[in-house]
Amino acid sequence: MPTIWKPDLPMLAAPENSGRNQRAVRDGFWRKLRATFARIPFAEQAVAAYFAAMDPVTPKRAKLLLFAALAYFIAPTDAVPDFIAALGFTDDAAVFLAAWRLVQDQIRPDHVQKAQETLERMTDKDLG
Repeated sequence: MPTIWKPDLPMLAAPENSGRNQRAVRDGFWRKLRATFARIPFAEQAVAAYFAAMDPVTPKRAKLLLFAALAYFIAPTDAVPDFIAALGFTDDAAVFLAAWRLVQDQIRPDHVQKAQETLERMTDKDLG
């Protein structure tokens, strides 16, 4: 039976990777989101996670997981290349969903509200 690749979220979120993950997210999240938000089913959650990760009130453990998942999402290379139709974001979604489930209690309503407003503005901008 073939081995199925499973993301190692604890390794991705290890404290020694924190600075690299934060820099990657700060430098590339919005660019990647603009390029892909119409094609990814977890766009709203990703933006809410971004706002939670940037929030000083969010606990450190939750930030580590969120930055790791978001950094994986924006990484130019990953287990399944994003350009592969219908499969390209499956690994990104798996990593993100695992992180989301672990920290969803730290995602506050204001993070979700900001995410919805942000995506609405992005959609309006694309249509207008």
